[in-house]
Amino acid sequence: MDYENKPEGYYTNIRSEMVKYLPENAKKIIDVGCGNGAFAEVLKQKTNGEVWGIEYMDNEAQDAKEKLHKVFSGRCEDYIDELPDNYFDAIYFNDVLEHLVDPYDVLDKIKHKLSPEGVVISSIPNMRAYKSFMKLVLKKDFKYEEHGTMDKTHLRFFTKKSIKRMYEEQGYTVLTHEGINKTKSLKPILMNIPLLFTQMDMLDLQYATVAKFIR
Repeated sequence: MDYENKPEGYYTNIRSEMVKYLPENAKKIIDVGCGNGAFAEVLKQKTNGEVWGIEYMDNEAQDAKEKLHKVFSGRCEDYIDELPDNYFDAIYFNDVLEHLVDPYDVLDKIKHKLSPEGVVISSIPNMRAYKSFMKLVLKKDFKYEEHGTMDKTHLRFFTKKSIKRMYEEQGYTVLTHEGINKTKSLKPILMNIPLLFTQMDMLDLQYATVAKFIR
């Protein structure tokens, strides 16, 4: 997969909108797909806790090692078994699960790494977001792009319903599931007028999900 030629800022993005989903008492956190550690470092400063990372790109992983307590370089699937059981208060997947061959299996395995009150937190692109929806339905096209919902490195595609179902099928209870980073375009709103505003999920570029594994 072409992860070398991502847009500038791809591995340094601080997902400030995802910080609010972190539980107040979280002290042990791992950021899967941590990039250079910029976002995880914010969590570290906020909690004064122990923050780990896993990053596929080695150059970024080496940078993250300068910021975080422990960082693994490589595929997250290769390191789940090495993580301590019943340990993390929060496990982040910011725009990661859609890049995995089998995100269902990853969620199934990593739930055992959560502390009793721990949660998995993810952001996942919405396949029904306005632009991708219109290209598929009106233009009859399914075209991969350099970034965004149709990023050519995405192996899986999700909607609001399928994200929730994925978590529940792996034994999680979904605590929060909401659209984030809404489009600023008025077109999907206008389109919803004749549809009686029943398709407003087209405004949501991504979904933020917080889920807990209840033993």
